[in-house]
This record gives sequence, structure tokens and C-alpha cells, in this order.
Amino acid sequence: MFSPITIVDYLTIALWLILLVMKAFALGDAVMRPAEAFPAVDKQTKPLWLILTGLALLIHLIPQFGSPISLLNIAGTIAAAVYLVGVRPAVREVGGSRGGRGGRGGGPSGGW
Repeated sequence: MFSPITIVDYLTIALWLILLVMKAFALGDAVMRPAEAFPAVDKQTKPLWLILTGLALLIHLIPQFGSPISLLNIAGTIAAAVYLVGVRPAVREVGGSRGGRGGRGGGPSGGW
């Protein structure tokens, strides 16, 4: 029959979900940032980061590579982590309100 689910299985599922959210967030954030901000802070280009984070998410979702400890999945996790820790903070400072939340006012005349 079926083998019982162990604590290792629960930890693997939790790790898989955490990494899925991290990679999806990195891709979504890269999509929202203006393209000019990336070279302005010496962080490669927006298309490169979209490809890296998009592939990281895609590989994570493919069942053959879906294990959090597979080699390709680890490489994708590293790419997403580099984006979130190194690129995102720098691009946020340059991007201003155009690249996501923050800034003043939402319309052409400024605030309220």
C-alpha cells in the first residue's frame, strides 16, 4: 500500500513551497522594475534578469527538476536569491515610484 508521510516529506513540501514563492516574487519584481534602472546601477540588464528568474521558476515547476535539492533547482534558487538580495535593493532606489510601490502621488498632477 502507501507508505506513511514522514517529517522529511513535510519539510520537503514546505521548502518547495517557500522556494516557489521566492522565485515567483523575484520574477514578478523584475517585471515591474523599469529597464533603465538595471544598467544605471551596474546590475546587468532587465531581459537577463527576466530570463534568469523566469527559468528558475520554470525549472522549479518541472516535476523532473522539482525537488528543492536538484542541481538545476539549486542554481535557480541562487539566481533568484542574488536578484532579491543584490539587484532588487539597488534597482528600487533608482527606479523610484515607476517600478512598483512607493513614491508620491499616483497621477500626472502628483498627490491628492
